[in-house]
Amino acid sequence: MKVFTAAALGLCAFGLIASAAAGQVPGGVSQGQLQQMLLQNPDVIRQRIRDSGLSLDQIRARLRASGYPESLLDSYLGPATGPSSGPPAPNELAALQALGLAPFQSEGANLPVDTGMIRRRGDTLAPPSRVFGVDVFRRTSTQFLPLLAGPVPADYKLGPGDMLVLILTGDVELAYTLQVTREGFILIPQVGQVFVSNLTLNQLRDMLYTRLGRVYSGVRRGTNATTRFDVSVANVRANQIYVVGEVTQPGAYQISSLGTVLTALYAAGGVTERANMRRIDVQRLGKPVASLDLYDYLLRGEARSDIRLETGDVVFVPVHETRVQVAGAVIRPGIYELKTGEQLGDLLAASGGFRADAALQRVTVHRILAAAERGPGRAPRAAVDVALATAASAPAGDGQGTSYRTADLGAPGIRVPALALMDGDSVVIDSLPPLSETYYVAIAGRVNKPGRFPWRPGLTLRDLVQLARGPMVGAYLKEAEIARLPEDRSRGQLATTLRVPLDSTYLFERTADGRFVGPPGVQVPASGAAEVPLQPYDNVLIMQEPQFDLQRAVVVAGQVRYPGTYSLRSKDERLADVIERAGGLTAQAYPE
Repeated sequence: MKVFTAAALGLCAFGLIASAAAGQVPGGVSQGQLQQMLLQNPDVIRQRIRDSGLSLDQIRARLRASGYPESLLDSYLGPATGPSSGPPAPNELAALQALGLAPFQSEGANLPVDTGMIRRRGDTLAPPSRVFGVDVFRRTSTQFLPLLAGPVPADYKLGPGDMLVLILTGDVELAYTLQVTREGFILIPQVGQVFVSNLTLNQLRDMLYTRLGRVYSGVRRGTNATTRFDVSVANVRANQIYVVGEVTQPGAYQISSLGTVLTALYAAGGVTERANMRRIDVQRLGKPVASLDLYDYLLRGEARSDIRLETGDVVFVPVHETRVQVAGAVIRPGIYELKTGEQLGDLLAASGGFRADAALQRVTVHRILAAAERGPGRAPRAAVDVALATAASAPAGDGQGTSYRTADLGAPGIRVPALALMDGDSVVIDSLPPLSETYYVAIAGRVNKPGRFPWRPGLTLRDLVQLARGPMVGAYLKEAEIARLPEDRSRGQLATTLRVPLDSTYLFERTADGRFVGPPGVQVPASGAAEVPLQPYDNVLIMQEPQFDLQRAVVVAGQVRYPGTYSLRSKDERLADVIERAGGLTAQAYPE
């Protein structure tokens, strides 16, 4: 059992480290937790280093070529001593990836799924919806369930199924539990039937002063009463309501009489992606009584239209109307629904406003053209840049036929044009460019890992070849070509090429003291070619050895003395030569 547990923990460590090295952290796992896993499971990395076949000197040389301290991974290069006593360095994960010692890119890791977080109905493994507000009802939550504890609201109306408690104290000491009948009555011993349906508790108390006073003389208003009473709701009834339209599970539902429209939507599994969340209608006895805008609740916390439902009420969710997507440098990208009269500023406000890195010069609106506007050879979409203005440059009512509105979009002083949007529009807000561009160099040709690598001061051609996992078989090790940005571009020149020397030492790695190290048993050259420093954006080409080609094989079978697979001696070797090497034909051969 201990062995299995350690193996499982190791696999989890591989998967978590993989995500961290790729710049991603699995959901629910922090960077600190990943570092803690490295701290507790150093043997995972030690095993990976042993499997790579690299020597200690080679690892240190590669660390130096990548710009890391040579001693960064020394804690993993010695014998296992149990969990480390100190936290791992912050850049260990990046160094392991740079050296190819972490099974991040090629080996996947299946992390266990926490099925306890998956609801039977609402939550699924489907990706989150891009439509704003849809996922609110999919989460396992009690935020839409009515509060069943405590006193009922003052405007709560009694109805069949409610359970009341009546207590009398003073001249008489009595307590009754009374249930409202289907006909709306409660039956009080010695008092008789009292009709309570559709009454509030205050209205019932006023009525009981009269009805109880007829039986108990001490029941009266004022301080001279010798018998006092109190009536309260012990349990509320359940109402049957109907939820139809664009909900996950339309049908009839039993909800508490304190339940509201949001309670009904939650009971039905929430709205679908086709739902109109700006107008959810409530009908009572065939007549509309309320209309709920979910955006009021989701964006501003207002629930004034979230009325309590009564038995027989119908909650209807229609299909959406105008929907617009907003992407780019906003707080909450997604798909939003606009009501009649709402414009670009309302969309940006619903998305949370601009991010700090938003380029506030303009926004781009991508629009699907109407069928009448699509001619032969014309694209079905059009893109329009909408300029944003400051309050000083474009005051409200600028006299140019363009109206502006000031919205709280996280960018004080910015005025957004009052642009009407259409269904299917897509609004994109660009981000500011990074403060500085990352320098890089590139290598191609006969190396094991061609591609781009970050440039750093002091990076040499040898360092770059080591980062590219060394030359491949057949690489031309006498010289390489470097394409460099030209100093003079007046004549349209794109690059300046130069040939630089290489030698066989590029098959080996170099330590800080200048020694070359390689696989055990391989003789290392005494000296090497001069180091070639690289500049930002250099493109290096490692060429192929002229006339180089791997062996080619042919299969000789049938009536020859020695059938088998033979390698060609040259590209122009003839069939007769191969047959002769196979011992010639047998007596049974039919050569014609």
